[in-house]
Amino acid sequence: MAVTKIRKISSWILWAVAAISIVFFGLFYFGGVVDPSAEKIEPVYTSQLLYWGYTIFGLAIAALICFGVFQFVLSMMSSPKKALASLSVIVVFLALLGVFYAMGNDTPLPNINTDSAQYNVPFWLKMTDMWLYTMYTLGVLCILTTLAGSLKGIIKK
Repeated sequence: MAVTKIRKISSWILWAVAAISIVFFGLFYFGGVVDPSAEKIEPVYTSQLLYWGYTIFGLAIAALICFGVFQFVLSMMSSPKKALASLSVIVVFLALLGVFYAMGNDTPLPNINTDSAQYNVPFWLKMTDMWLYTMYTLGVLCILTTLAGSLKGIIKK
């Protein structure tokens, strides 16, 4: 009974996020441009699309941390070994963020406009690289685990 409810809730959340994302992508691609005669075309709704991406990414990180802590507390009551295993996911993720931050390039970008110059500093450049590397790594891991799960299902049969 509870599994069915969880599936329904997660399905509705997925559909809501997908619908909102489609609206933002539609606005971005079909919403027009700021100045059609400009050398570089800038869509009107670029910042809204970026803020939506930041929101989704932030919610995913918050969910990862909250569910990890929740699982840790539940596991600590029943089995301390399982508690350490669930805590290790958060520790590995934070270590991954630290490694990717260290890998980030802090070389200032040339020919940047005055609005973006405030972010053309080593901290923000490394932070951007950190999040990009993290997204790439997590995307590849998702694909690999999906393939591994499918292969495991095929091998079992």
